[in-house]
Amino acid sequence: MKKVAFYTLGCKLNYSETSTIGRIFQERGFEKVEFTDTPDIYVINTCSVTDNADKKCRKIVKEALKHSPNAFITIVGCYAQLKPKEISEIPGVDAVLGAAEKFQLVDILETFEKKDKAEVYASPISEANTFHNSYSFGDRTRTFLKVQDGCDYSCTFCTIPLARGNSRSDSIANVVKSAHEIAESGVKEIVLTGVNTGDFGLQDGKRVETFFELVQELDKVEGVERFRISSIEPNLLKDEIIEFVSQSQRFMPHFHVPLQSGSNKVLKLMRRRYQRELYTDRVAKIKALMPHCCIGVDVIVGFPGETEEDFLETYNFINDLDVSYLHVFPYSERENTLAPDMPGKVSIKDRNRRADMLRILSEKKKRHFYEQNISREFTVLFEDDVKDGVMEGWTENYVRVAAKYDPVLVNELKHVRLTGIDTNGLMEAEETYQEILKH
Repeated sequence: MKKVAFYTLGCKLNYSETSTIGRIFQERGFEKVEFTDTPDIYVINTCSVTDNADKKCRKIVKEALKHSPNAFITIVGCYAQLKPKEISEIPGVDAVLGAAEKFQLVDILETFEKKDKAEVYASPISEANTFHNSYSFGDRTRTFLKVQDGCDYSCTFCTIPLARGNSRSDSIANVVKSAHEIAESGVKEIVLTGVNTGDFGLQDGKRVETFFELVQELDKVEGVERFRISSIEPNLLKDEIIEFVSQSQRFMPHFHVPLQSGSNKVLKLMRRRYQRELYTDRVAKIKALMPHCCIGVDVIVGFPGETEEDFLETYNFINDLDVSYLHVFPYSERENTLAPDMPGKVSIKDRNRRADMLRILSEKKKRHFYEQNISREFTVLFEDDVKDGVMEGWTENYVRVAAKYDPVLVNELKHVRLTGIDTNGLMEAEETYQEILKH
């Protein structure tokens, strides 16, 4: 029995796909092992969104060869689709598979015998037109369930349409079936993921269903206590979705809504499909119906043409918004996108300085959000990550709670009252936690 190990870079979508590829290997009689357990095969799932994709890929290949010098190394994922030839030249790489091939890799590579030269199987991205059902499993308390793939948007900074193809989705019936399978395994929380999740419903280029219809059907799935929407574009986060979530027992009061810039001028340069006024409306609508809802925000700083005044406009806009945390990205050039050729290039130093300013703002926002929740009661889903005798879990509205480790609490939902913030910035709930133990 050959041993296979996996490494995943990037987003929740990549994690769901790696997990599914892992199950394909196991069904074919391979043994899934840890990265350090001298596997015969490594599968490295790459990302093109984060910086230094090439550097990270090389480093992981090097580490893999340290643990298992004769292992067969396969690279898949977004970076593999964009730069197959470049990756094939990394010392130690045996095969590179593109977006259309990665789910067939066991059939394509069959014996996993090393050749003199790396094999490349990467079709044009237009051939990545089928939807492959995926969800993570056995990795953690929560499961990432892929409902949509690809993107039809043409933002000037983004390579995702080139790496993943056109927008396409699973059917509602299939997603509901997967949710039932996940529920039967004992998992209590499902995070819905996709490249452009709110664009769910396109099959063979035609809109046959909607994301709102999917949310309504998933809300009926018995056995799943919680659903979260991982990320949704502001122009696709419709009133009906917000209103439904506010009344739902299963969909959590937590939205992650990409903003990218608080300057309408920069949003236009980015070719985003909204202006800042729409974003303000979305936040106001959420908070009116769910005052304690958590709202996460993606922001890019240092985009070509972003002046210091534009950045300060973004900073002040976010400062005034009732949001809970930020994911901040300094702009980085991507080949085959329009942005690198735009005038007004921002220095790396200024990009990093602006990113640091927003990260500090994020910490303040998060602290303020946590403080607003002190003395309130929530249900925490405890996870099995234990550090120094402490276990952690999430409330419905995505507040991270720390408690003394108790194996009985793993993957259990417990009602707690939040009491304060510890030195690590996590919420404490000791008093209520002790009361739970008495029962």
